[in-house]
Amino acid sequence: MKDIVETPAAPAAIGPYSQATSFGNLVITSGQIPLRPDGSLVEEDIAAQTRQVLDNIKAVLAAAGTDLGRVVKTTVFLADMNEFAAMNAVYAEYFQPPYPARSTVQVARLPRDVRVEIEVIAERH
Repeated sequence: MKDIVETPAAPAAIGPYSQATSFGNLVITSGQIPLRPDGSLVEEDIAAQTRQVLDNIKAVLAAAGTDLGRVVKTTVFLADMNEFAAMNAVYAEYFQPPYPARSTVQVARLPRDVRVEIEVIAERH
């Protein structure tokens, strides 16, 4: 049985998708971009955008009954791979060993022309 995860502590879905879905003991988030919960865009540098994205993910995971420590896989989409080191420094503040598996790719464009989008898969407690 698939359940929808929604929380006002993260930006609302702006299309035909959910903030996350859970299936069994897995929680799969939609990609989060650097929007504040009120929908306003964080326009600062990649570090500030990455922080907002990961704060959004933390909020969605909390609503699903889990946390960043239970993340098993992340996918990071960057508008510019030259910003990898700055994104990675912030990412390392949010995840502790043993680290989740991760893929990072550069994409041609992201929604609202942001610099970073991240999605995760986590285990539920």
